[in-house]
Amino acid sequence: MKLKELVAVGERIEIGTYEFTAERIIAFAEKFDPQYFHLDAEKAKHSVLGGLCASGWHVSAAMMKCNVATIERQARDVLARGGTPPTFGPSPGFKNLKWLKPAYAGDTVTYAMRFTGDRPFPNRPGWNIAEITYEGVNQRGELVFTADCSVVEFD
Repeated sequence: MKLKELVAVGERIEIGTYEFTAERIIAFAEKFDPQYFHLDAEKAKHSVLGGLCASGWHVSAAMMKCNVATIERQARDVLARGGTPPTFGPSPGFKNLKWLKPAYAGDTVTYAMRFTGDRPFPNRPGWNIAEITYEGVNQRGELVFTADCSVVEFD
């Protein structure tokens, strides 16, 4: 089964939510993006961002956490119906990654995906490259994250 057999082109699917607590923001930043506006709430108040906020990489990683959970849930559902779920490989990349607004401590971001189509993988019969657009919206309805991603799917 390919993704296009599971999801209609253009269909928006909510894949999950993630709460950006101060503790999560700081823990991620200490390991991966130790800039002061991700580590120190008081200093962050005086930054151009105006408060403690998540690294853009944290926002992106939270999307992937929601995405993988959705893929696993969909696979279980397809298997329960007697089908064969899509098999995904690595991503050959992404484009148009944008962090449009900060995700502040206390924000909850809801992520969604939209399958935009696929194309054959060169020189690999039965393989495709699926194109997916992801977005994240905070609890105020503000778009905070978008990215256009590609993923290999194969039989």
